[in-house]
Amino acid sequence: MTSRTLSQWQLRAAFAARLSDMYGREVPAYTTLVDVSREVNDDVLRARGADAERLGSISRVTAERHGAIRVGTPQEMSQVARVFGALGMRPTGFYDLREAAASAVPVISTAFRPTDGEELARNPFRVFTSMLTPADPRFFDDDLRARLETFLAGRELFPPELLALADRTEAEGELPEAEAEHFLQLAVRAFELSTEPIDQGWYATLERVSAVAADIGGVRSTHINHLTPRVLDIDELYRRMTDRGIEMIDTIQGPPHWDGPDVLLRQTSFRALAEPRAMRTAEGEVTSGALRVRFGEVEARGIALTREGRALYDRLLTRIDQEAAARPDADRGDLARALWAEHLPATERRLAEEELAYFTYHVVPDRPRDGSRPPADIGELVDRGWLRAEPIVYEDFLPRSAAGIFQSNLTGEGARNNDHAGTAYDSAWLSGAIGRDVLDPFALYERQQNDSIARAARELQLDGALG
Repeated sequence: MTSRTLSQWQLRAAFAARLSDMYGREVPAYTTLVDVSREVNDDVLRARGADAERLGSISRVTAERHGAIRVGTPQEMSQVARVFGALGMRPTGFYDLREAAASAVPVISTAFRPTDGEELARNPFRVFTSMLTPADPRFFDDDLRARLETFLAGRELFPPELLALADRTEAEGELPEAEAEHFLQLAVRAFELSTEPIDQGWYATLERVSAVAADIGGVRSTHINHLTPRVLDIDELYRRMTDRGIEMIDTIQGPPHWDGPDVLLRQTSFRALAEPRAMRTAEGEVTSGALRVRFGEVEARGIALTREGRALYDRLLTRIDQEAAARPDADRGDLARALWAEHLPATERRLAEEELAYFTYHVVPDRPRDGSRPPADIGELVDRGWLRAEPIVYEDFLPRSAAGIFQSNLTGEGARNNDHAGTAYDSAWLSGAIGRDVLDPFALYERQQNDSIARAARELQLDGALG
């Protein structure tokens, strides 16, 4: 009898579930967050019916997670790319949190995620992965950089056995059940919180620069920094968590709550909790300490915006900042909603017409059967019942929102010397550093939309391109 094999998406789903179980044991408030998210999702589904599943089935939304980890070097980033590559997750998007954060957050990031629509529907697990930037002189002088790079070079985050299994899985697209079980055990263990004592003096040295730098470069392992369930009503979740006595950060990051379509991504979290950690003093004594580095994040996902839509979003954020500075007594949320109502289309139809958001288009089974020829215009096809437009879910992240979550959970502002010029990093640099192309999210969404239009044209036997 042949042994059962697990495909990449099955491994991805199993890894996400085990990681969630592990993180719930380590951070019990995360389990509360998951429970409240499920309650809110059930209530929204009852209240809104099918409309609640406009951006994904309730089973997908309830199972959905994104994780966040932090590594120290390009080599470590390359190794984690191999682990996630085994799970069918590819580096997508480049995020520079150094520039997005007001406080000291010396990291650049990408997100590992599935990129195919069917794979996302099966399990959309993503991991936002940040890498420390020791070469940036705004944060690290020459001496500290040399000490930090030496420390990072001397640790091993991922055992060779895990990496070998990951490479095999990525090459073959599956693993036999026994090897799959071993791979999952090794992979989950790599992201558990270590019990190894932390060098108190070294950690404190880095913490003076940045709490994020200390969390990455002050320990000899990595760990899940947060896991994030998805919720259909993040404002209601925020209220319910607060009612349970769990301290939330001050705001919900991202677009405001308003009467129009949900776009991009809204995020919030409970504050980082003090967790007991073993600390080694300069005298070699091991004492009990506590660190606040891990928190529970939750997200509500909206429609993916085009480049033009994203540029409009960024302009509106700048306007909100300007108006909030000019009117310090005004409620920031009210200012944001007013600007949204003035400048952002209030319907999905107008978002599509103005090419501000991405949609897939599907031929309607009970389309007109009166012998008429379908028009060659997408908008007309939708209006006259030939096509159905479905919004594409935003699968990625917002650097300013991510930085806002990081900042809200930091114990201090850290140190940043702006007399120095920052070291330049971009998507091309990261691609070269990890030996894998960092994909452009806009290109992925555009291809998904264009493929659906081409399929619709073929089904409707339209010879020319749809406009």
